[in-house]
Amino acid sequence: MIHPTALIEPGAQLGADCVVHAHAIITKHCILGARVVVHPFAVVGGDPQFLKFDPATPAGVRIGDGTIIREHCTVNRSIYADQATVVGARCFLMANAHVGHDCEVADEVVLANNVMLAGHVSVGSFTFVGGGAGIHQFVRIGEGVMIGGLARITKDVAPFLMAAERDEVPGFNLVGLKRRGFPRAAILETKAAYARVFAGGDPRKNAVQALADGVQSAEARRFLEFFAAGKRGFARPSATSSETTAE
Repeated sequence: MIHPTALIEPGAQLGADCVVHAHAIITKHCILGARVVVHPFAVVGGDPQFLKFDPATPAGVRIGDGTIIREHCTVNRSIYADQATVVGARCFLMANAHVGHDCEVADEVVLANNVMLAGHVSVGSFTFVGGGAGIHQFVRIGEGVMIGGLARITKDVAPFLMAAERDEVPGFNLVGLKRRGFPRAAILETKAAYARVFAGGDPRKNAVQALADGVQSAEARRFLEFFAAGKRGFARPSATSSETTAE
């Protein structure tokens, strides 16, 4: 269903059963999957907020199946020719959320009201970003992360952690793993990997050593492998942080 006052530019591609509400804008640079819902005054595929950008650049936005984009959201297109800003399937972008150019948002991600993703941010699947949180450019957020409202994140946040305030890690997102039905053995091993990585010293080196010693679960391996890349360092627990969430 397309509302009569919605603006969909020629060249935009919309999948089956999409809904575009009044005054929403879908530019010609967009590919929307099936059952995407775009609410009033959202702008999908607008030019990136990048001073050197050439509007003639053939770059775009891809939105996955079943994603909901609420009022006044903005999803900017890539700054690179033939590249796209990507929002995955079954995501929920609440009102006023912003996804900057060249972000990669995986499936099942929730961005609460007024979340701000700068350019080149990656967000892993099943992550929740609380209202008003700001994420610095080139930051990586792993899967299954819980970021508190109004957080300021300037460093990478490894999978399955909680993050809040300014790059603070209150603990391991135990509740999130349980809700996803992870096996108990995988949870315990990943929790142990978390403790080992942040036991002191360089988390990257600690993760490499933990991998070399061997892990059984895919979840623990994904957690440890996250530390092999990135440009901005890692958010880590403070000396007073608890090791896990309350059960």
